Amino acid sequence: MQALVIDHSSPDHLRLADVPDPVPGTNEALVRVHAISINYGELNHRLPTGEPGAILGWDAAGVVLRPAADGSGPGAGTPVVTTVEHGGAWAQLRTAPTNQIGIVPEHADLGAISTIPVAAGTALRALRRIGPILGRRVLITGATGGVGRFAVQLAARAGAEVIATTGSPESEHGLRELGADEIIRTPDELTAPVFGVVDMVGGPFLASAYASLTPGGTLVSVGQTCNDTADFSAESMRSARFGPSYDRTLTRFYLFDRSGAHDLGEDLSWLAAEVAAGRLDPAVSWRGDWRTLGEAADALLGRQLHGKAVLDVD
Repeated sequence: MQALVIDHSSPDHLRLADVPDPVPGTNEALVRVHAISINYGELNHRLPTGEPGAILGWDAAGVVLRPAADGSGPGAGTPVVTTVEHGGAWAQLRTAPTNQIGIVPEHADLGAISTIPVAAGTALRALRRIGPILGRRVLITGATGGVGRFAVQLAARAGAEVIATTGSPESEHGLRELGADEIIRTPDELTAPVFGVVDMVGGPFLASAYASLTPGGTLVSVGQTCNDTADFSAESMRSARFGPSYDRTLTRFYLFDRSGAHDLGEDLSWLAAEVAAGRLDPAVSWRGDWRTLGEAADALLGRQLHGKAVLDVD
């Protein structure tokens, strides 16, 4: 098969190469990849320092070529969406454990579906960590990114009053269409406390958002695009902007930890059905041949993309 492998002598650290087909384990399916989507974390952290010849890529959608030998998971010919922490998606074939495979409705756009695993899966499970949000105020920072856009939509559907942060004025209308009730630039602009926060920015955003929680509120940190540090001294942990500072929770969420990836396939199947039915907007802002992955990566890292980048695999 062909794959995009790490090559640090290349300007974009990638080259197309012929490599051996992957061999699935007994609980893994072999999937023919039709489309991949890229994520900030794998580009910013894994690609520049990855081992030469390695195949990266968390998210891919395609069709099962060979079902798992243990009989679990979907059968041959089933359209699926997949994610695996160690990568392997940037290739014509990939293997995936069956508990991390979602079933896709027939005739769905596999490019749109490929955006789901890391972005929508993280948004869904981070919001669950906050707890019931019907009628409560929820802040989504970095709302124009892949996770942020899904989080805005899912929080709105769960009945929350959604406040979204963006530094891009041209994105405000689009975020309101996704379900945001209020748009601000930073958490410092909040005029009332929030019950929950999904934070993708870190740094001062993280500290300010935490200080804006109500008692009993929860902030879930899922990413960091800001290089500045957050002040979490004992004094800052005691401070609160809108009232008592007790009983506030700050937690970290990572999709691929032991609890995060448990039965992820069930959520991927549900999310795929929602995208296929048009009830969730994947916000694809870049789509092209997978050979243009380097260009898409530059645009994403340069914060020129508001949404997801999708690459079609031939």
